[in-house]
Amino acid sequence: MAEYRIDELARTAGTSVRNVRVYQDRELLPPPTRRGRTAIYGDAHLSRLRLILNMLDRGYAFAQIKEMLDAWQSGHSLADVLGLERATGAAWSNEQPTVVAMSELVRMFGKQLTPANIRRALDLGILERRGAQFVAPSVKLLEAGHELVKLAVPLAEALALAAELQTETDRVTGLLIGLVRKYVLDPKGPDWLPSGEELPQFADVISRLHPLVMQALSAAVDRSARRVIPEVMGDRLIAMAERARAERGE
Repeated sequence: MAEYRIDELARTAGTSVRNVRVYQDRELLPPPTRRGRTAIYGDAHLSRLRLILNMLDRGYAFAQIKEMLDAWQSGHSLADVLGLERATGAAWSNEQPTVVAMSELVRMFGKQLTPANIRRALDLGILERRGAQFVAPSVKLLEAGHELVKLAVPLAEALALAAELQTETDRVTGLLIGLVRKYVLDPKGPDWLPSGEELPQFADVISRLHPLVMQALSAAVDRSARRVIPEVMGDRLIAMAERARAERGE
């Protein structure tokens, strides 16, 4: 289970610390766990916060949101409510944030781990600060950068590529999710929210989006790599093959 301080919770959900405190004051968000003077939030808080933000974006007032949340919790099973909250929150990530020591970052990137590159990685969300530590939300993305640097690609260029990839991935993901919203949710009307009986079905729809996006993107990248690598590297690959044949005396 991930743990967040209030500023980390707000940043991950895409809101402000002030808003988080307002939602707590309005009893929309459960209180955090206390460890001494430190307030600790978990995945359930993040899921609930994202659900609140979604409702606010659709024009619902605080009183309406609280009424619906209370009704769901009092009138339906905890499994239904948690299923919806997980689907709108934690289910979107299949990687656990991992603490990465500065020594490990130095090992991976050497002298290229400059203050400017660290700031850029923080801006892109490739790294996050948690107290005196760094956390990688996606170890796979960090390892991809490491592999590029091992191939002699400058770290600054790898970070620029990461920014471009994020923009393009967000765009394509938006197109995929937009189709589902257009044909599954929008026909129900602009003010529709699931009733208690519809909660399990709606949670299932949301939870299926993440693997759907992953499957579509993975297949598209695989097909693209098979086509583009020979196109971009073609002349070099041919030259290397000819040189290898010449050295073998063929």
